[in-house]
This record gives sequence, structure tokens and C-alpha cells, in this order.
Amino acid sequence: MSPGEKLDPLPDIFILQPPVFHPVVPYVTTIFGGLRAGKMVMLQGMVPEDAHRFQVDFQCGCSLHPRPDIAIHFNPRFHTTKPHVICNTLQHGRWQAEARWPHLTLQRGASFLILFLFGNEEMKVSVNGQHFLHYHYRLPLSRVDTLGIFGNILVEAIGFLNINPFAEGGIEYPIGYKVPCSCALPRGLWPGQVIVLRALVLSEPKDFTLSLSDEAAHVPVTLRASFADRTLAWISPWGCKKLISAPFIFYPQRFFEVLLLCQEGGLKLALNGQGLGAISLHQQALEQLRELRISGSVQVYCVHY
Repeated sequence: MSPGEKLDPLPDIFILQPPVFHPVVPYVTTIFGGLRAGKMVMLQGMVPEDAHRFQVDFQCGCSLHPRPDIAIHFNPRFHTTKPHVICNTLQHGRWQAEARWPHLTLQRGASFLILFLFGNEEMKVSVNGQHFLHYHYRLPLSRVDTLGIFGNILVEAIGFLNINPFAEGGIEYPIGYKVPCSCALPRGLWPGQVIVLRALVLSEPKDFTLSLSDEAAHVPVTLRASFADRTLAWISPWGCKKLISAPFIFYPQRFFEVLLLCQEGGLKLALNGQGLGAISLHQQALEQLRELRISGSVQVYCVHY
């Protein structure tokens, strides 16, 4: 960084918030950095066969007494003759006028992937890749700092994204980058830089590979997950495999996060927020890296570096 260059006054920590897997409901958690336009929250799970209702609340605080304001209350209801979704806002202990959406696409006994995309004036929601509703804000989005999930729902994963990577292309909801895909690293890697990959394992996976190559197409860094023998390993440029001692968490239709932290002498690896050691690499080799490539049985939702 040049001497006159200024740091961003708001550290980019939201993207580093680890995903949450199999939380016990009711579940309440802080949203690191709060909500603002361009944020996205991903909720993966299943509706029980006997479900009556569940709710996802984007809250302004987490106090019990008094009850916090709820900027956005998303409430699917299955026990009525016509299942539907209610959205509403709670302010100063009073609910405002309900907004109702019929033709609920969520079904009892079925899995789902819900995406909450936060824009400048409204929240948009998709269910299983299809747009379902939009809800105009009644309280400032900047007040929201807490996520609450309650009711009849089995949550498999909660993911947090800092950007909508498809905004420039005009696609509102991510359906996954096509793999193999690659990202340019014009300046290479330097100490303190972080690469974050968020993706979903496909239903019949074979393998997953993340590699870093230089201008000469040499590949000094390769991380590979093999679903056949359920192993995670570093692969050397000569094909030698160094197994990583960690539980194998790459399951079909499961969301995951890979984090690579560049430091002097190599790269540190974290998977789903858990540190898994490092791989050694000279600083010159790190600076010469020019491409990040991802391939295998995954859908990529976000690459941040």
C-alpha cells in the first residue's frame, strides 16, 4: 500500500463471517457488520412433515425485554387451507400491516434453498432459484444486526455473502458460476491477503479442486477434495499428495467455505471457519501467482480476494 493510500474506514469483515451448519432452532446470531444494500443471506434446510409455521427475523438487536424491533419478519405458514407467507415489521412492540403472498412454493417434507437479497429499497426472496417475493423496508436496513430463526424448520446451513456477484450481469439471484471457472490475480498474492470461496456441493459429487497458477502455467498450489475416498489434500506440482488431517465435511447439497490466508512463507487454510494448518511457499512464488482456478462437482456462489 502506498504511503498516501487510505484504508477503508469499514473493515470488510462481513464476508469472513463463517457459515453456520445445523444450528439448533430457535437460533439467534449476530450479523457481522450488519445489513446494507448488496448483502445476501442464504438459508438451506428442510420443512418437517408436520410443520405448522416458521419465521426468519432480521432484528434490530437481540434483547428479550424489551423485545427488539424486527425490520423484516418472513413467516411461511403451512397449517392453513391455503399455505402462504406473511411479511411484516415490528416497531415499538407493535406489528404493522401484514403483507401476504399466496402460492407458497415451500412444501412439507421437502428441502429448500432460500436466498434473501437486500437492495437499496427492498428485500427480494427466491426459493429454490425462483423469485418469490419482494418486501419494501419500513425501518432502515442499517439498524439490522441480528438474525433469528424460530418455529418448525430443520436448518442445515446459513451462509452470509457480502456482495451480489451477478449484479453487473443483471441476474438477481445466484444460480452458481459454471465450473471450471477462473479468476485473475493481476498482483499475485501478498501477506495479509485473504481468498474466500463459498460454494455448494452437487448432488452426485466426484471431486473438487482449487488451484493457483503463475504466468508460465505452473501450478504450485492445488487443494483437492476427493469424494471417492473422502480425503482432503494438498497436491504438489509433481503430483505428490499431502493429506490434511480434518473431518471430511463436503457432503452433497451442502454449503461450504474455504479460506486461504496469505502470510510470509505460505498459505494458511481454514474450512468452515476452522483452521487446518498451512502450506509452505516462498514469497516470490506467491507474488508470481496470476490465476485462481476452481473445478469439480460444485456450484460457486462467491469468490472474494
